[in-house]
Amino acid sequence: MSLNFTEQALRNIKDVSKRAQAQAGVSDVSGDPDLLAIVETPNGDNMAKFALELASQGHVRTRTARAWSMEEYQKLVAELP
Repeated sequence: MSLNFTEQALRNIKDVSKRAQAQAGVSDVSGDPDLLAIVETPNGDNMAKFALELASQGHVRTRTARAWSMEEYQKLVAELP
């Protein structure tokens, strides 16, 4: 999940590192996006709920992407016609 700070977050930028440390698995990166989180979850519904709850706090805008493990990728490729 990539996260970008909102104007609200930037007004309180000194608190950003405290909030980021409170979120497990968040790594600070420079540039775009502002933050990158690698989140493992058993299904997409859990990820959607997490992203929506996080964004509803008003500090970040979220963008999610699905990643496949090498095993999952190999299985997909093997099933191609």
